[in-house]
Amino acid sequence: MFDPSSFDAQLRRQFTADRVVRDAPMARFTTLRVGGPADWLVETRSAGETAAAMRLAHEAGAPVTVIGGGSNVLVGDRGIRGLVLRPRGGTVEAIDESLVRADAAVTLNGLVRWTISHRRAGLEAWAGTPGTVGGAVCGNAHYGGRLIGDLIDTVLVAGADGSLHELPRDAMEFGYDRSRLQRTHEVLIWAAFRLTPVSDATVLRQVARRSLAHRKSTQPLDTPSAGCCFQNPAPGESVPEGMPSSAGALIDRAGLKGHRLGGARVSTVHANFIVNEGGASAADIRALVALCRDTVFARFGVSLREEIVYLGEFL
Repeated sequence: MFDPSSFDAQLRRQFTADRVVRDAPMARFTTLRVGGPADWLVETRSAGETAAAMRLAHEAGAPVTVIGGGSNVLVGDRGIRGLVLRPRGGTVEAIDESLVRADAAVTLNGLVRWTISHRRAGLEAWAGTPGTVGGAVCGNAHYGGRLIGDLIDTVLVAGADGSLHELPRDAMEFGYDRSRLQRTHEVLIWAAFRLTPVSDATVLRQVARRSLAHRKSTQPLDTPSAGCCFQNPAPGESVPEGMPSSAGALIDRAGLKGHRLGGARVSTVHANFIVNEGGASAADIRALVALCRDTVFARFGVSLREEIVYLGEFL
C-alpha cells in the first residue's frame, strides 16, 4: 500500500528537502499557464537522478509524470497525483562527425543552435520549436512534413523501475506524433541524432531564419498556448473539395476562429491554436478543443485527431 509520508521522506533523503516541492502549481510549468497542483515535483539534474527518482516511485507505488518544456500538454484543474519529474540542464556533444548526442532536458532550440554553430545539417528547420529534446522525441515532433524521429540513431531510456536501456531507432515505434515512449511510459535520457556535416553554416542559418519568420507570422507566439491542438488530416484522407488538408483551415471554415469559452479562445491568428487570454481553466480549454473537434466532424465529416496531451485530473 502506498505510504505518502514514507515516500515524501525518501524523496527528501535522496534530493534534499529544498528540491522536493509539495503541491507544486503546474500552471507555472506549462506553456498554457493552467493546471492544478502536483503532489510532488522534483527537478532532476542528471540521468542518474532521473533513474533514482523513478526507482523510488516504482518501489513506493507512486505514479510518475514527466514534464519537459511544458508545451503540447494540458494539465487538469485538479492537478497531478504522484510524482512529477522535470529534468533540467543537460549537454550536447559530438560523438563523431555525423552523430550528435543531446540530453533530454536540452531545449530543442538549444540543440538547433548547437548544430548550426557546429555545422551539422538536419535540425535547422526546427528553429523556434518550443519544448525539449525529450518531448520532441516522445511525440516525434514534425515540421514541414518531416519527422524528428527520422534523424534518430539511438536513444537511452529509463524504465519505470529506473533501469536504463539503449535502443536503436527501429525499436522506437515512431509514427506521426507518436513513439514507443507513449506506450511504455519510459523516460528519455538522451537521444543521438544522425546529421550531415557541412563546410559552411550559411544555408543552415538561412533555413532557421525562414522557419522562425514563418512561425512568427502564422502562430500566436505572444499568447499562452500549447501549440497545435490537432493533427492535420493524413495524406489521402478525405476533406471537402477545394479545402486545404489543414486542421486550422477546417476549424476556420467551421466558423470557430476567434470563438471563446471562459478565458480560452480559438486563436484569430491560427485556428489550430487555442490560447489562454487570461484566467482560462483547463476545463475551458478542453471544452473548446471538444467543440472544435465535434463541429468539424458535424460540418465536414472529418475526424480531427488531437495532438494535445492531457495530464492529471480534470473537473
